[in-house]
Amino acid sequence: MSINKTSFPSEEKYRLTDQIVRSSRSIGNNIAEGHGRYHYADAAKFFINARGSAAETIDHLIIAFDEDYITKDVLIELRAECEECMKMINGYIEFLRKKGS
Repeated sequence: MSINKTSFPSEEKYRLTDQIVRSSRSIGNNIAEGHGRYHYADAAKFFINARGSAAETIDHLIIAFDEDYITKDVLIELRAECEECMKMINGYIEFLRKKGS
């Protein structure tokens, strides 16, 4: 599911919608950068950042819901996707930590 930017007021075009896009893209960016690292501990740092970006995305979605820019159904679905992503990232962080010790 995606967010319909037209449901946001025009003044939010470069504020909240931009933050949602940036934080959600940052998840994949940090995963990619972490994957390219040679050392396990170094890679884990980027996966921790990716997890933080997922949490940040959830926060932005809650704000969008609180402001009535998205529906509860959209919030629930996208939040669940972020939380599932965070679980997978947590698992990989744990794997990296075990490999690094």
